[in-house]
Amino acid sequence: MDEWGLRTISDEVSLIVAELVTNAVRSVPDSMIRVRFTREVGCVLVAVWDASDAMPVARPLVPDVPPDPMALEPGHEDGGRGLHLVRALASECGACKTEPSGKWVWAKVAAG
Repeated sequence: MDEWGLRTISDEVSLIVAELVTNAVRSVPDSMIRVRFTREVGCVLVAVWDASDAMPVARPLVPDVPPDPMALEPGHEDGGRGLHLVRALASECGACKTEPSGKWVWAKVAAG
């Protein structure tokens, strides 16, 4: 991001990458994933590929749920907000299947 002169959006891009990679690793824990960064006019495109054919689904947000005190404990499974964060930070996002299997999940972050 620094080399592209886009330091102002590096935090957003980093968070999106973390969420998409986490989802990919959870989807196919013992398989390879791919991460791609592409500079486009006015934005950065981040894409993560995994071998799963299951398309990402954002869980419904539940308002006014208190924090889970076990959330930071090892082995605790929590989640469901990652895609909402990606949608909030990205100017566009989506997913597309690949042949013969797998999918790219992507997000565009507008350059400030």
